[in-house]
Amino acid sequence: MGLNDIKARMHKAAEDAGRAPNSVTLIAVSKKQPNERVAAVLEQGHRCFGENRVQEAAGKWPDFRERFQEIDLHLIGPLQTNKARQAFELFQSIHSLDRPKLAKTLARLAQEEGHCPDLFVQVNTGEEDQKAGILPGDSDDFVKDCKALDLPIKGLMCIPPVDEEASLHFALLAKIAERNGLDGLSMGMSDDFEKAIALGATHIRVGSAIFGARDYA
Repeated sequence: MGLNDIKARMHKAAEDAGRAPNSVTLIAVSKKQPNERVAAVLEQGHRCFGENRVQEAAGKWPDFRERFQEIDLHLIGPLQTNKARQAFELFQSIHSLDRPKLAKTLARLAQEEGHCPDLFVQVNTGEEDQKAGILPGDSDDFVKDCKALDLPIKGLMCIPPVDEEASLHFALLAKIAERNGLDGLSMGMSDDFEKAIALGATHIRVGSAIFGARDYA
């Protein structure tokens, strides 16, 4: 596979859905990837990347930003409140706003710093006990509360259960976003991003299909 192959599939899926190819952002998920692989993708001109952990991103991206311009970095993994200030410094978008305490922390930091990353509310569409995210039935109230805190909520994010049809979860997320006046839909990964694009995804998250298998050793 590789970057160009994924972009070609992404553009075709958008066209098949009657959408402009540039209406979908490809987040290249670089977590646990060696720096030389990340650099190779940067050298191809790609600038939008996703990381799961604040600490890993802090050790990786400052050096890349000295070498490459206009990097757009997204936090797609869980955010601890004690890492929130550091996340403000590193990321342009956070896709894992998943609880009231974090929302209040981000609102306080936004007031102190005078800016805030774009935020996506993570919705636990499968209502899985082991997974983070706001339950679908609580999502409307949570979005309303976040907006009342003047947080820049750009959209919603979900990770469907591995043993269920992803399209059902993408459709649910799109419905929640629509009724809350949100345009952003962060959904779809390597195995299902074409389905996500067909259902309105604005951001897809693809990792190993671009970089190769991760080394978790």
